[in-house]
Amino acid sequence: MDRSIDRALDAVGPRLKRLRTHGEITLTALAEQTGISASTLSRLEAGLRRPTLEQLLPLARAYGVTLDELVDAPATGDPRINLRPVACEDGSTVLPLTRRPGGIQAYKFVLPAGRDDAEPVLRTHEGHDWAYVLNGTLRLVLGEHDLRLKAGEAAEFDTRTPHWFGATSAGPVEFLSLIGRQGERAHVRVAPAG
Repeated sequence: MDRSIDRALDAVGPRLKRLRTHGEITLTALAEQTGISASTLSRLEAGLRRPTLEQLLPLARAYGVTLDELVDAPATGDPRINLRPVACEDGSTVLPLTRRPGGIQAYKFVLPAGRDDAEPVLRTHEGHDWAYVLNGTLRLVLGEHDLRLKAGEAAEFDTRTPHWFGATSAGPVEFLSLIGRQGERAHVRVAPAG
């Protein structure tokens, strides 16, 4: 077998363990969700067993990641189309959807379940943000307002207003964010032109 394939498969175990511990999921709960025994999951995480496609598919589904992310497959095709997600230390994932200088930039954020009593660290920066919730409940602290946005809801604001995004204890949240320079906004049309 090719050495690069060996290295990729050897790295799957630690990646699986990191995903499970970041999500605060027990082996027992993951076993129930995937149909893979807890002992097999433990051996996969420890690198004592090589994963099969039949095991990787339910694991990718359970963690909400692609197979490419599980095995850290190299990017293929045009890099402007095949944009790679960025895993953050807090367990969140950011997927850039655009790569061009200037203009409005688009991102998809996936945040793990949070704590409702989490004390947000508000930040400000130049620009304008438009956020649209795809799944889950997004907690948006915007100035003195503490908002809960559900799937299908959106918020638009000047990013000079102190703000913070997070998930609630109800579960993870996925949302899209369009970020533009100051004065550059997403234009919403509510009726056909003309």
